[in-house]
Amino acid sequence: MPQPRMMLVVTGDDFGYCPRRNQGIVDCFQAGGISNVSLLVNGSAAKQAADLAKRHNIPIGLHANLSEGIPVCPSLQQSSTLVNQHGFFHGKMGFRQALQRGELSMKQVELELRAQVGLFVELNGHLPEHMDGHQHVHVLPEVREVFAKVVSDLRIPYTRVPVEPGLYSCPWIPAHLHKFYKQVEKDALDAIPVFRRHGIRWPDVYLGLTTMGQNMSIPSLHRALSYALAANPSSSTSSSVQGSHQPVVTAELMVHPGYPSHPKEGGCGEGPDDFSQSADRQHELSVLKDPSVLALYCQERVQLCAFRDL
Repeated sequence: MPQPRMMLVVTGDDFGYCPRRNQGIVDCFQAGGISNVSLLVNGSAAKQAADLAKRHNIPIGLHANLSEGIPVCPSLQQSSTLVNQHGFFHGKMGFRQALQRGELSMKQVELELRAQVGLFVELNGHLPEHMDGHQHVHVLPEVREVFAKVVSDLRIPYTRVPVEPGLYSCPWIPAHLHKFYKQVEKDALDAIPVFRRHGIRWPDVYLGLTTMGQNMSIPSLHRALSYALAANPSSSTSSSVQGSHQPVVTAELMVHPGYPSHPKEGGCGEGPDDFSQSADRQHELSVLKDPSVLALYCQERVQLCAFRDL
């Protein structure tokens, strides 16, 4: 390939969720569809996922989880502000509502984040190459300060800032998701100065909300890449082509490939959710493995890489 215009990290989220998710992610990596994974250490198949990453040399980071399943920190599993009466995290919206009501202890958030990094190191033998948040919890008010402190203290170099160009001109995204994504973007923008203050880095552009599930297609990926290539590189990961002033855009594409979870097999303690049992995961897997996608990357001079390559 000629000099790339974009260095793209394609991250398979939710590694460790269940054996079928793990297999789909590995198949996708081997086909060249993803270049990186994000591990749920409280997922029911986290140990298998870590072993697969070692076996296949897959770059791996931590998908910090405060909203689904059971905490990793033993002292928080029975009685803490992070869990409900059944000992499970409050859920994607429940966590946000409890945070808004001022019911969550940030000390307990820090304990859980550090415990998850500790378990990641135990499973993988090294620190995460990057750390992001399951269901974007890492950019929420108050949480982002604690998250940034932990990431900075442990010298984990990269995170994710979920602000996607072209998001609001997508007619195929339903109104309720638009509303949620708009709030995610606002929280992410507010997190930027916090992450900067702690010396944390992230790619210039984030992609993935407009291409989730059945919305993933060759045209939607082409559209997302076009928006990313038109972006003005502003983060510390940007670089210039040697001998010219042409900047190379750095980007992360969040994806969720896999095979549908079997009922009652997988999840983070409560069993697999509807999205995991749906055909959406396998649809993403099929699109990402399509030779047309690799041809598109070549045509647009997009080079897949890991966070360590930025």
